[in-house]
Amino acid sequence: MNLQAIAMFLLFVALTLGITYRAASRTRTANDFYTAGGGITGMQNGLAVAGDYMSAATLLGVVSLVYARGFDGLLYIVGFFIGWPVMLFLMAERLRNLGKFTFVDIIADRLDPVTTRCVAASSSLVVVLLYLIVQMVGAGELVQLLFGIDYTYAVVGVGALMMIYVTVGGMVATTWVQITKAVLLMFGGTLLLLLSLAHFGFSLETLVTRAVAVHRSGPALLAPGTLFADPVSALSLSVATVLGLSGLPHILMRFFTVPNACEARKSVLVASTCIGYMFLAMFAIGLAATVIVGTNARFFEAGHVGGKLLGGGNMVAMHLANATGGNLFLGFLAAVAFATILAVVSGLTLAGASAISHDIYANVLRRGNATEAAEIAVTKRATGVIGVIAVLLGIAFKGQNLAFLVALAYNVAASANFPVLVLSMYWRGLTTRGAVWGVASGLVSSVALVILSPAVWKNVLGHPTAIFPYDHPALFTVPFAFLVAYLCSRFDNSPRAHAERQAFDARLVQAQTGRGAAAASNH
Repeated sequence: MNLQAIAMFLLFVALTLGITYRAASRTRTANDFYTAGGGITGMQNGLAVAGDYMSAATLLGVVSLVYARGFDGLLYIVGFFIGWPVMLFLMAERLRNLGKFTFVDIIADRLDPVTTRCVAASSSLVVVLLYLIVQMVGAGELVQLLFGIDYTYAVVGVGALMMIYVTVGGMVATTWVQITKAVLLMFGGTLLLLLSLAHFGFSLETLVTRAVAVHRSGPALLAPGTLFADPVSALSLSVATVLGLSGLPHILMRFFTVPNACEARKSVLVASTCIGYMFLAMFAIGLAATVIVGTNARFFEAGHVGGKLLGGGNMVAMHLANATGGNLFLGFLAAVAFATILAVVSGLTLAGASAISHDIYANVLRRGNATEAAEIAVTKRATGVIGVIAVLLGIAFKGQNLAFLVALAYNVAASANFPVLVLSMYWRGLTTRGAVWGVASGLVSSVALVILSPAVWKNVLGHPTAIFPYDHPALFTVPFAFLVAYLCSRFDNSPRAHAERQAFDARLVQAQTGRGAAAASNH
């Protein structure tokens, strides 16, 4: 048990609970609860977006991937970064100018509010739950390893904390938890980078030379290798990561917290700068770990260099922290990793609860006639339900290979959410029929093909061969969803479809200028 890690973890929990307590006094209306009243600055929101996006997998997984695969690890994370220019140029400004609480509001605004909300909110909940499983299992395994706490208790503790953050403080508390986490993560990552580079005289050339010399793959460490041997899989993964970002409900929701489109663009600039910096830093950290951790017998089981790492392959960054900064720095980085999980699950939970309360309860069941107090009450109850489901799923998936769940979440976001969202903002011809069938086809096809892929059909279900040969189907499912939405809209000549096309013109003016956005967000 690492007493320093526990002390720093408790300090962070106390800090965030204090933030939540203060945030509760600023959360009075539905607009406050969902979007922090639109009063978050671009700088603050950019840090919060970075905190929401960089999960524990970013800190632990990327460093471990570079440690094992070298240059391929950098190629793998390129797609996760390139999605941000897409967000900046295609999405951020229009998202904010359309001025709603969830991305489903944008799709349903000029279309049938019942059917489109039901389908789009269902897709949103699927992505949220898939992402939550990954985070909950990661939390349980991390706390179990570093704090000596039983896995089940760790998962329950994370679930309880995230429910407190969301139900008590809403978006205000969630935002400041994410900002705190982002600052701590960048500080910890920078310190780990500097401590690691000190072992090589702060010379990148020396670092690379020694890493190549000690790694089992030799010079191939700095060349593309087996991770991207199949170009179709590489391209499909890139489509999922680049476009999936613009379909993640918890990320999209953050752009309704700023006062105007200018601050929304600033948010993307700040977030992409922080994320890009951390990705580059983690690449250097991973190379340093091949020398500092990979040649030190005390970090391997039975003391055999090159064997199995203590705690598993994802603990490379933690071992490097121990080697460069001792137990105190290990405790700090462990607390930061746990803070990362808390921040991400809080954002996911709020996005899922908003889909239930705002999209389904207030606008489908009550047809827009729900009071703000009733809507917030339903959000808090939905948070409790999602929290319980997340804990149960986290316990059920203990020890499972979760790579396919990450892939599935991004594939669903790219296939079901992104096509219809971008068409609703840019294409006059989109109709309710096209939107509903576009979301449904993207959702069903992406889930079905991932189940039939080697990641699930062979590795999880144990069949000898996979029916669908690629782990990432986005290259096929995204165009399919676009095509279905286009064809169903194109051949819809009903009077309702004609009226929906006419309504696009007014929304286009608001999307480009922001006129009416403030009123819409306070509706």
